Amino acid sequence: MGLETLMVPFDTDVLVVGAGPAGLLIAGDLAARGVACTVVERDPQCSRLTQVFPLHARTLEQLDARGVADELIGTGTIVETVRMFNGLDLDLSHLPSRFPFLLCTPRCNAERVLEERATRFGAEIVRGAEAVGLSQDAAGVDVDVRADGMMRTWRARFVVGADDLRSVVRDALGVPFPGRSAVQSVMQADVLLEEKPERDLILTANEEGFSFVSSHGDGWYQVVAWDRRRQLPDSAKISLREISDATRRVMGSDFGMHDARRLSRAHSDERQVLRYRVGRVFLAADTAYVHSLACGQGVNTGLQDAANLGWKLVAGVQGWAPDGLLDTYHTERYPVGRRALRMNSTMLSAAMGSTWRSRVARSVLPAAANRIRPLGRWLAETVSGLGISYPALPGAHRLAGQRVPDIRLAGEPVRLYEALRAGRFVILAPEGDPADAAGSPYGERVIHAVPACGGLPVLLIRPDGYIACAIEERNPASLDVALRAALAAWCAARPPVVSATKPG
Repeated sequence: MGLETLMVPFDTDVLVVGAGPAGLLIAGDLAARGVACTVVERDPQCSRLTQVFPLHARTLEQLDARGVADELIGTGTIVETVRMFNGLDLDLSHLPSRFPFLLCTPRCNAERVLEERATRFGAEIVRGAEAVGLSQDAAGVDVDVRADGMMRTWRARFVVGADDLRSVVRDALGVPFPGRSAVQSVMQADVLLEEKPERDLILTANEEGFSFVSSHGDGWYQVVAWDRRRQLPDSAKISLREISDATRRVMGSDFGMHDARRLSRAHSDERQVLRYRVGRVFLAADTAYVHSLACGQGVNTGLQDAANLGWKLVAGVQGWAPDGLLDTYHTERYPVGRRALRMNSTMLSAAMGSTWRSRVARSVLPAAANRIRPLGRWLAETVSGLGISYPALPGAHRLAGQRVPDIRLAGEPVRLYEALRAGRFVILAPEGDPADAAGSPYGERVIHAVPACGGLPVLLIRPDGYIACAIEERNPASLDVALRAALAAWCAARPPVVSATKPG
């Protein structure tokens, strides 16, 4: 590569393509840590989509670590028990989390809250700007963007593709998107109901098809229905009566649905890319994988992709990323996306199947989960995302890679997830511990918090709320050595890179 290529100036540190929830969360994380970030979005207006987002406990914890969970909870409906197939009540009220429930809120609310956070920290959101192609070299990425009939090329150190199923970024990279079309002619509507359902979120299936009803929290409900006997193309006209009839045959009632304000028909795919990173370009959310509505995992997995990637891009831009750190985005998140696809595929097969095996699954699983408490708890933690963990190095402490709960702290802030709002690593150790001194060479990358209770090992906690390292050693000298080694491995001391945007 010639010197002239290396000297090309950057327009921004990170260019995010797509102002959906994942793209906006990443933008906020980058801007909050002083990284110049621009988001380009082809839609000229903010999202007005009323599609209900079911946000699970782990996603709400990630939003809590960014100070926006409570605001978002105020916009939707809290669901503690989800009525699933044939009487399976998925009880979320005992989850080991500050958020032992599922939150149903329209997509526009989630995007508004995340966009306000991103712009408050200085991220630039450019709407009506469509990415049409990209190329990259060893130093950066050039993205061709069309806006107001004009073409402009943006140069960035890194690019994040979060531009949905029909991703320009993914296509420009030539990345295959293997998978299949899982279900055709899925109908959706926003409606008012004369009769309130027994639960705020119900998913039911039988030989006729399946139906899904969830509350917006403002009197409106989202209804999703699939009719086995009526498989039409996406372009076919749709009526409220069609959705009503399908829902009645599956649930036994249409709850008196009326005054539909949105009607649509679509199909659902199950697809996943084989690599989440291609050079300096990263793929997240619907750009990396898509699946059906069966488990309500899509937006949750995408937001957790963003939480995993954001702090690693900060390290990459600022020059302190240890070798291989950016590659861990793929190694950690690809398996999570794969499991979500398999879970959705299994549930969709049970819901859609007309074989005796499907009928047995729809009847036996609910009865078993309702009677066998450990099975019910496992299912709740799996669906909620609390059971997600990341692989640790051989010989690492058993806690390494595990999600950290919201531990009470001595003094201010009073909770660990409030401390994580700084977007830094947290050393959780007793007051006066040598951990304080060990963290000093790493400047603003690490903060020290003191647990309110004793008996915990010293923990080095990643900015995304997972345990990087746990140290049981109590000898001060040995502890200091172990902690310094952990800090060197996770947030190596290297000189920072000047941001593409000048302060002030």
